[in-house]
Amino acid sequence: QVYEVEFVILCIGLYSGYPNIPDFPPNQGPEVFKGRVVHSWDYSAMGSEKAAEFVKGKRVVIVGSQKTAIDIAAECAKGQRWGISKMIEFYLRWKLPLKKHGMVPELSFFQDVSSCHTCMLPDKFYDRVEEGSIVIKKSKTISFCETGIVIGDGRLEPVVEADVVILATGYRGDHKLRDIFDSPALQKTITGASSIVPLYRQVIHPRIPQLAVIGYAESLSSLSATEIRCQWLVEFLAGKFELPSVSKMEEEVRVWEKFLRRHSGGKSRRACISNFHIWNNDQFCKDMGLQSRRKKGFLRDLFMPYGPADYTGLLAD
Repeated sequence: QVYEVEFVILCIGLYSGYPNIPDFPPNQGPEVFKGRVVHSWDYSAMGSEKAAEFVKGKRVVIVGSQKTAIDIAAECAKGQRWGISKMIEFYLRWKLPLKKHGMVPELSFFQDVSSCHTCMLPDKFYDRVEEGSIVIKKSKTISFCETGIVIGDGRLEPVVEADVVILATGYRGDHKLRDIFDSPALQKTITGASSIVPLYRQVIHPRIPQLAVIGYAESLSSLSATEIRCQWLVEFLAGKFELPSVSKMEEEVRVWEKFLRRHSGGKSRRACISNFHIWNNDQFCKDMGLQSRRKKGFLRDLFMPYGPADYTGLLAD
């Protein structure tokens, strides 16, 4: 059934529906493994009881480096099961026993945060590492064998034997947006040359101004980031302001991407606004003709940290 509309808002999310399954060389992928291999999406879809039964009494390997991998590792460890997680540099060096476990990051904490490569650890995560119920292995590559996985090239580490491997390797949100469109021309337009969706203010595609994407931006507070974009979109649809020209919007996207790449050690993603959410919020406020300085008093605005509460009642100003 076809509906004719003047504007489309996509609120489909980036973290579902299109799992990011790593590519493996021939005879080194999941097909050679005699156990079970699932993506974290399939694992979470099982529900608490079925998921607990799925890993009960089994040797579990979690492949990943971010929030989902860490949460699943902690969950598996609760029942005295093994969880082995391939971790990357992501947390404060001085606060956690990273050196002891070979987990010292290559990038600075600021660069990690700027590239959205940090996450909150579950309670007592490193306590479980110390007791041995979680074993951390850091490696840039893995491959499968019949009995488990091989860390790196296999020369320095023995085979990690497993019954279950959970791929907590994220999602391909840009591909998910692209594949909504049947037309190859529109698919090419939505992603651009880099296969990453270039969105003005992380909302509007410069060459498809009748299409908005909500929930694309990543931040230290993603709910707050999404809310201010919804408010901005409402004001735009109400005719309170106009979009710049296509060329200016595309230039803004390029400038923003260059800025993020410079401050994140080259690891940034277009959707990640992270450390720069205040500056980003200032842009939204100025677009809507609102005061970007939200504190009462010059000194408060200069020295006190900004958070979601500072933007409460934004459109009521």
